[in-house]
Amino acid sequence: MKRIGILGGTFNPIHIGHLAMADIARDRCQLDQVIFVPCFQPPHKSMPHLVGARDRYNMVRLAIQDRPDFAVTDVEIKRKGKSYSIDTVTYLRALYPRGTRLFFIIGEDNLVNLDKWKKIDEMIRIVTFIVINRPGQTQRGPEIKHLAVQMPGIDISASYLRRCIRNGQSVRYLIPERVRKFIITRKLYQA
Repeated sequence: MKRIGILGGTFNPIHIGHLAMADIARDRCQLDQVIFVPCFQPPHKSMPHLVGARDRYNMVRLAIQDRPDFAVTDVEIKRKGKSYSIDTVTYLRALYPRGTRLFFIIGEDNLVNLDKWKKIDEMIRIVTFIVINRPGQTQRGPEIKHLAVQMPGIDISASYLRRCIRNGQSVRYLIPERVRKFIITRKLYQA
């Protein structure tokens, strides 16, 4: 029986924290594969510095290209509009044979509002949540069954990286080198 992890996000840009989160979830929960799902437009927040969806998809693709146990899908980009996780997990559920187990990976900071997600009851029937701790945060959320996974603190955010790039500061070693070069070539996140 296959075990597939799903990690959604804006990946604006993808960084070592995202990759470590996926790798630790894959290892600790014995996942066969982790699928990264860049959203077209996040449903719950406005993002004035969001680069184009195709660029974010390509950054993920570059970041994971040497990892056969990682994959990326553009399902939410093709769908356009706001991206709701229930639509994506329903789509992925239909792709895999009966018996495949789906796991949805989230950061602990998302646990607090999980009960407000669109069709959360239906989602709980389709996936098992994997909740990764966040450095310096302890969140209590609704009583939703999940697997708790601890990872070492990597206190990094995409907003910090965008600010560094905009200010001409180094982000080397904080994002994969291929992604860094892609950002430079495409002139992303610059003032």
